[in-house]
Order: sequence, then structure tokens, then C-alpha cells
Amino acid sequence: MSELPIATVNDTRWLDETQQSAWRSFLGGTTVLMDRLDRDLRTEHGLSMSEYEILVRLSEAPDRSIRMADLAAALSHSRSRITHTISRLERDGIVLRTQCGTDGRGVTAVLTDKGFALLATAAHTHVRGVREYLIDQCSDEDLAATKRVMDAIQDAIGGRVF
Repeated sequence: MSELPIATVNDTRWLDETQQSAWRSFLGGTTVLMDRLDRDLRTEHGLSMSEYEILVRLSEAPDRSIRMADLAAALSHSRSRITHTISRLERDGIVLRTQCGTDGRGVTAVLTDKGFALLATAAHTHVRGVREYLIDQCSDEDLAATKRVMDAIQDAIGGRVF
């Protein structure tokens, strides 16, 4: 068995024990949190977390519509992933695709009334889960620190998702 790499060999700044522990806690916590939120939405409303995010974005947009390319960029998804997801939502009558009014080449996703009603009920499940699995586990100081760290990450990597 080989020994662990040494930073001087290739200039990699390896994580110390405290940093490694924090990183693994972050990975474990975000994984179980997102899995649980996704499971709750799927079980109660037939929506994935990714689909729920799309409905939220559309509901907050003017006329409940966003160009598909802009939606993909906002969610950090590939265009093909957004197209596939929107196709499923469209089959269920939750979203419509229309030609972009300002650019005949573009396609716009529009949240239907049925989709808005689904989002209105799913939002209760989502917020309940966020509160139970995250907010209620943290002090105000924990939440402030989490916000600072997550804001710093978004700023360093290249922009805000929300």
C-alpha cells in the first residue's frame, strides 16, 4: 500500500484533519438533506427536487416564463438536462414550451395554472422539510455562519444561483 501524498511532491495543498472533517461533514449533510427533501417531494407530489426548483424559478419570473437557455444557466444545468426535464413536465401539463416572443429561435418555458397549483401545495412540503431537517437543527449563529460560507463560495466560484 502506498503512503499518503505529500504536498511538497506536487504542490497540492492537502486538507488537514480539521478541514477534512469539515469537508466530509458538509458532503454528508448536504447529501442527506437534499436526498430527504427530494424524497419528500417525490412521495407527496411526484416531483423531484430539480423539477421543484424549475417550478419555483418559473413562478418567480415575469409572466411565469423563462427562456430555456436562461433557465439552464440559472440552475447550472446543461441545456439537454433542462430540455429533458421540461419535456416531462410538459407531458404532465405542468409547463408549456412556446417560441420566444423577442427571438424566434429561442424557446420559453411557461408555468401553467396546473403547475402553479402543484407548486403551491408542494411548497408546504418543501418548507416543512427545510425547517425540520435544517433550520430547526441550527442556532441563529449557525445559520448566519452557513450563509456567510455559502455566499463566499458562490462569489468565489462565479456567481449567485439565487
